[in-house]
Amino acid sequence: MARLFGTDGVRGIANEKLTPELAFRLGKAGAYVLGKSAPKAKIIIGRDTRISGDMLEAALAAGICSMGVDVVKVGVLPTPGIAYLTGKNEVNAGVVISASHNPFEDNGIKFFDSRGFKLPDEIEDEIERHLEFTDFLDRPIGDKVGRIIGLENGPQAYASFLKSQTPSLEGLKIVLDCANGAASTIGPQIFKELGAEVIPVFNKPDGTNINVACGSTHPETLAREVLKYQADIGLAFDGDADRVIAVDEKGNVIDGDYIMVICALALKEKGELANNAVVVTVMSNLGLHKALRKAGITVYQTKVGDRYVMEKMLETGAILGGEQSGHIIFLNHNTTGDGLLTGLKLLGVLKEKQAKLSELAAQMHRFPQVLLNVRVNNKERVMNNDFVKYKIEEVEAALGEDGRILVRPSGTEPLIRVMLEGPEQKLLEKLAEEVKTIVLKIDYPS
Repeated sequence: MARLFGTDGVRGIANEKLTPELAFRLGKAGAYVLGKSAPKAKIIIGRDTRISGDMLEAALAAGICSMGVDVVKVGVLPTPGIAYLTGKNEVNAGVVISASHNPFEDNGIKFFDSRGFKLPDEIEDEIERHLEFTDFLDRPIGDKVGRIIGLENGPQAYASFLKSQTPSLEGLKIVLDCANGAASTIGPQIFKELGAEVIPVFNKPDGTNINVACGSTHPETLAREVLKYQADIGLAFDGDADRVIAVDEKGNVIDGDYIMVICALALKEKGELANNAVVVTVMSNLGLHKALRKAGITVYQTKVGDRYVMEKMLETGAILGGEQSGHIIFLNHNTTGDGLLTGLKLLGVLKEKQAKLSELAAQMHRFPQVLLNVRVNNKERVMNNDFVKYKIEEVEAALGEDGRILVRPSGTEPLIRVMLEGPEQKLLEKLAEEVKTIVLKIDYPS
């Protein structure tokens, strides 16, 4: 049977794959595994703005309480806010109900340990093993049953933490695309309180408009708004605000690779880049590698997934790492990717340097890149097929030392991701389409 937990928790269409019954069992199994060592355990729960969030939160909380564990309910808050509050309060775990940048029909459940870190594979596997046996787990009765309680000043504590991470933003005009998600209220509030002129867009969630033609997966929308308002910068978050994509004053998209280069070089200049290292994934642009190595910064590379970035950061002592998608970790400040924190750190560099974002982004030359997402029925069949492997080898030979190809299955969606980099855009597009054709032929054999 396929593993239930993916690279970012359990995900699926709400009420189809991710049902209330599954959420209830996950609550029971999670409470048993994560709270069994405590006499009176507590688990924090937060969520994004999806319409299915209430349903899944109720089921998850019921499962946790049925195991004698209290639920500390925070409500709508960015995923990194839940991670932060988990690490700062005396609780045994944290849970976020969100499917990040996915469509509103999807939802997800992901756990944090008591320090606010995502669970390692072995703990997720232990929770998954107990799912089959939740009916046989001992249930407490009487006053031993868990309760649902609120966390006083939870969002305010997270907001105060964020505001302490950057100087005044007075004099800056910022467009914030909140993706109709978890940052919709707290995001504009924080930036305004720091003195910026804030133009919030897509900050009116209705349960079904999260990520719709907005947010970090649609930065072109933000680019138009930045030019319209003649803003200094635009920041686009995803549904749970654990990632951010920026737009400069000229309307150019500044992705996570640019942001990491800007922040890494600024930290190195101040002597604050621990171990002189940055951790990225295989998706990061060749331009990032060249810019950082030119500055004498060591670049460590992992497979895709912020959990793997985190593992390598802990292993190497790096304090900065992340993904091209804008999922960036400042480990000396929070335990997971944090879009709001990253945006504030980027703005802090702008203020310190008294520079425009376009000027800072020029520190990295981005190699042309083509990324295709090919929807398939059977990711494993495609990835194990010899014809696909031969085609990859053929493309590698065509690109030579100045380019590369990466073909990988998505960890959260039924997609094969095809990425090519090299000096010539047209050649990359041609080769990418050839790979796509092979993938579809293998997935849909005639």
